[in-house]
Amino acid sequence: MRLPVGILRSEKGVASVAHLVRAYFNKGGFHVQFNSVDSATLRAAQERPADYADLVVRVSGYSAYFTRLGRRIQDDIIARTEFTSC
Repeated sequence: MRLPVGILRSEKGVASVAHLVRAYFNKGGFHVQFNSVDSATLRAAQERPADYADLVVRVSGYSAYFTRLGRRIQDDIIARTEFTSC
């Protein structure tokens, strides 16, 4: 799940994420991982990987340098839902 970069900068954003996580686990969820980077940054990293060599993302249970991942995995990360309504 991707969250907007600045979501934790406001009380409302912190409360929203806390409610989301609590609800998920109350419904039986057992694992959640977050990326906090926007699609524009990820697409820019695909176009200019040398400029984003230190960009780290969560994949599936591990973290990786985005620009070192294969294009298919990069596209999958970009396609993940980005929640922006707070």
